[in-house]
Amino acid sequence: MTWPADTLAPAATGPQPAPAAGLADDGYRLCQPALAFRALVAVQAAALVGVLFAADGWAQALAALGPAILAGMGGTLLWLVAACGLRRALGRLAPRSRLAMLTALGALAGIAAAAPLLLWQAAAASGPRLLSLPLAGAALALPLALWIEARARSLRPADADARLAELQSRIRPHFLFNALNTALALVQVDPAKAEQVLEDLAELFRTAIAEQRASVTLAEELALAERYLAIEQVRFGPRLRVLWELDAAAGRARVPPLLLQPLVENAVHHGVEPAAEGGVVRVRTETRRGEVTISIDNTLAGTAAAAPGHGIALANVQERLRLMHDLGARFDARRLDGWWRVRITLPDEPLVR
Repeated sequence: MTWPADTLAPAATGPQPAPAAGLADDGYRLCQPALAFRALVAVQAAALVGVLFAADGWAQALAALGPAILAGMGGTLLWLVAACGLRRALGRLAPRSRLAMLTALGALAGIAAAAPLLLWQAAAASGPRLLSLPLAGAALALPLALWIEARARSLRPADADARLAELQSRIRPHFLFNALNTALALVQVDPAKAEQVLEDLAELFRTAIAEQRASVTLAEELALAERYLAIEQVRFGPRLRVLWELDAAAGRARVPPLLLQPLVENAVHHGVEPAAEGGVVRVRTETRRGEVTISIDNTLAGTAAAAPGHGIALANVQERLRLMHDLGARFDARRLDGWWRVRITLPDEPLVR
């Protein structure tokens, strides 16, 4: 469904409580497909090296390789499922407790994965072999747990740096001055509209400065983008036309905070502002096959051209998506049939409050 932005109901303006910062904000990051793929590859590589090292010849290595791969894959999948299910509890623990729990889960997964093989070869299930199963599971889980912990620590300062760069590149001073001048011009002729402009502006800056959550819902991001575009619509009048084509189911998806505002600001600044006749900004969301697609399109200015940007906002959005969704997120920006399109695809992964 398509409708003009000025027909949308205004978003709520009250301050929203933000959870305390930490690894538990959006769950300990153990449910990403890219993490599962890397863990499976690492464990299978370790199993291959172990079999080749222990075998006396190629025949023995080939005979042992199948059971080792089967047990390693099964144990890794069990460990990933258990760790993913416990991610929020793990995120609240101290680092050493997390490592101990993940290592213990590896020991249990090793026993569970090898149990069918032991039942099949019950006669060969000697004491040393039984003891080796939890030890092997723990030995494989510990390096994975250490890597996950190091990755989580590296993401926290990276998130902070990305946030700082995003704040510096996103809210341009001219937008603040223009919005204030617009409100001042409306005070005498339309006080209600001037008040709405100031409320939208206050909400934008409150969120930009005070927001400390690691992730928000796409619906919250769309409400914030709507506030920005409502201010610009007052300033540009009929020169700026905004279309929304929104899939309600996509609103639950988890995104970094303040992700869309720099993109819609770019669309207005580079596509609408330099064109004498104005232009169109179109925002689309869609849910399909376990993924959410966000498209932000703007008409091109034709012969009039804005000063070329430095691409800071686009690079920042890409980096923040990578930090949150790893290989699960895709970003594309290109000229397409008289429009400039930015498209983001990310997992349909609801935000857990």
